[in-house]
Amino acid sequence: MTVANLGAIIRSASGLGIDAVLLTPKCVDPWYRRSARVSMGTVFDLPWVRLENWPDDMVKLKKHGYDLLAMELTDDAIALNDIQIAPGQKIAMILGNEGRGVTQEALAAVDHTVIIPMHREVDSLNVGAASAIAFWHLCSAPR
Repeated sequence: MTVANLGAIIRSASGLGIDAVLLTPKCVDPWYRRSARVSMGTVFDLPWVRLENWPDDMVKLKKHGYDLLAMELTDDAIALNDIQIAPGQKIAMILGNEGRGVTQEALAAVDHTVIIPMHREVDSLNVGAASAIAFWHLCSAPR
């Protein structure tokens, strides 16, 4: 993931009501100047933590009651707008690198893969734009 994409994701997460951002060990540094600039400073306000034992930390998230969703183009992916979110349901959204996507190890651990339905032969959006749509859906869906 690029520092600009991470900054955009953090900005969207902060503005749309996400509680925190979890980073994998290989993720770029959110303190990097370009990331902080693109985040419009929200990197200093929104809680974030680097998970050091990825993807094993996904098991811990599940043990704490999180449902794991991954944004990835897979044959069994569900449209994001078809995901039903119950009151009090805790969701962790896994976002991958634009080039390589979500790792196979991570995909094996998630509850569902989700996509944003696209039109006009467009397969996907960049991770920054896709994350903003996903965050809006997760935080504003009726519960």
